[in-house]
Amino acid sequence: MIHVLAIIRTKPGLRDTVLDAFRANVPAVHAEEGCIEYGAAIDTDGVGPFQVPFGPDTFVVIEKWASLDALMAHAAAPHMAAYGAKTKDHILSRAIHVLSPT
Repeated sequence: MIHVLAIIRTKPGLRDTVLDAFRANVPAVHAEEGCIEYGAAIDTDGVGPFQVPFGPDTFVVIEKWASLDALMAHAAAPHMAAYGAKTKDHILSRAIHVLSPT
């Protein structure tokens, strides 16, 4: 199994716009072979001082894939290219962390 954490930082005030496009793409991703989990998360309010928030313009995509091959096929999928084209002008940065369980 492969885990992915993608930290997406949008231009100020555009997180909801990007999340709308993300949510529209989720059903196509869930239909991909090898997709175990794929969803977005934002900061939880009221957690306390031990939390280090990402902030109002950032969200994290949490993914699990059955294999590295499934992840690579996902990255090359036409719907991912369309999502990237639709959101590229709204995103400041993205950091993708691909992890293996221990």
